Amino acid sequence: MVKIIMGLKGSGKTKKLVELVREAVDTANGDVVVFEKDKKLTYDIPYQARLVDAGSYPLGSYEFLKGMICGVHAGNYDITHFFIDNFLKMVDDKSPAALGDFVAWLKAFSEKEGIEFIISVSGEAEGADERVRACFI
Repeated sequence: MVKIIMGLKGSGKTKKLVELVREAVDTANGDVVVFEKDKKLTYDIPYQARLVDAGSYPLGSYEFLKGMICGVHAGNYDITHFFIDNFLKMVDDKSPAALGDFVAWLKAFSEKEGIEFIISVSGEAEGADERVRACFI
């Protein structure tokens, strides 16, 4: 399952994501992973969640991000929840179509591996690809 929190800067996306991380840590029967661009959530999320500072890696392409997600999963098959904060800050191509293609890939990966993905995206919800809008929470 893929869920997307989308809105303009300052609309409470990260706050909602942190609440969902806390809930997942309390209720999940597996591991929780959080990707973020900078180390801003260090003191906001529970220590039981695995926080990955994705800004430490040369992100940019969707292919690199896919490889990183697959690599984290390959190292830990017990992951049940995967959160990504400020998604568009991690990739170079910010077009709605590119994000839609990534979400389609992520849905297939999520179903195959049984992982729930929750992503926060800064932007206008009205301009989002239909594949992205189908995942809004």
